[in-house]
Amino acid sequence: MDITEYFKLVFSDYTLRTITLGTAILGAVTGMLGSFAVLRKQSLLGDAISHAALPGIAIAFLITGAKDTNTLLIGALVSGLIGTFWIRGIITKTHLKSDTALGLILSLFFGFGMLLLTFIQKQPNANQAGLDKYLFGQAATLVESDVWLMAIVTGVCLLVLLLFWKEFKILLFDADYTKTLGFNTKFIDVLITSFIVLAIVLGLQTVGVVLMSAMLLAPAAAARQWTNSLSTMVFLAAVFGAFSGVFGTAISASQNNLSTGPVIVLVAAVFVVFSFIFSPSRGLLFKQIRFIKNRRDLELHKTLSFMYHIAETHENTSHPHAIKLLNNFQGFTKKTLQKLVEKNYATIDGSKWSLTDLGFKTAKNLYNKQETKNE
Repeated sequence: MDITEYFKLVFSDYTLRTITLGTAILGAVTGMLGSFAVLRKQSLLGDAISHAALPGIAIAFLITGAKDTNTLLIGALVSGLIGTFWIRGIITKTHLKSDTALGLILSLFFGFGMLLLTFIQKQPNANQAGLDKYLFGQAATLVESDVWLMAIVTGVCLLVLLLFWKEFKILLFDADYTKTLGFNTKFIDVLITSFIVLAIVLGLQTVGVVLMSAMLLAPAAAARQWTNSLSTMVFLAAVFGAFSGVFGTAISASQNNLSTGPVIVLVAAVFVVFSFIFSPSRGLLFKQIRFIKNRRDLELHKTLSFMYHIAETHENTSHPHAIKLLNNFQGFTKKTLQKLVEKNYATIDGSKWSLTDLGFKTAKNLYNKQETKNE
């Protein structure tokens, strides 16, 4: 099945429609909330939370003995929240920095979770098989109830964002100023973090523990390259995340033996790479274009400044001696000279070039401006 056939079937086939909607909604909500993690410089938070959720899944199974998705995700949510508050406690109560705390909790919880999974796999219980799908995700297991749960959580996230938008925005850019305004910064911080944990837990079934942080960060990182506005960034991150889910699912479904979660992450990475290269304000391509343009402008200004010095010491700039001095100057390129001719700053006569009256006036003005700045 090719991609075009997939998009034809997605509206009629229940399984394809469910998986596509689920991954699109997941991409949108993680993109929105990931914007706050990226701007708060908490990029490792998603990785730590997703790994911290693993022991919660294992413990929930050990308690219930059943692989009910909702029960396992509740266990993951509780474990993820505990890990998050432990991180906050380590940062506030000790002298350790945030990256150290994140690394400690990530390794500790993930190691404990893997130990529990190994213990479960050795139990003579037929229900224990398949828990390892939460490591790398298995989007094919999504059902309609899962999609409805994702949609409800996304709706709640949107509502909370709208209600606390001002508080989130102020806290994001100036926490100290937020305190002086009388806002409860601890409550706002916990609220943002709790929804990030919730979004990560929802994605464990689809993308898995190992790759979930990429779903949180990649759309937001791509969106950051296109705008300086928080609202625009959140919107673009949601769009990039949703499209990553849709196209990743389509590519996975159209090929044999391709896991959906890793493909979604790779598509999100494509959005990041494209944004890093082609975004107008921060893209590497446009930065290089601006660098070349600025270098040419600098060469042009250097040439005009040199022309002015010659004109200052020679009454007749068209005199052969003055023209010889101009042509001995090595601070220009052929493109610079062509630009001077196009602007009517210089004329070319055979292999020689000379300064026009307009060029002399422009050079004089430029020189005077430089002198004023130096003063």
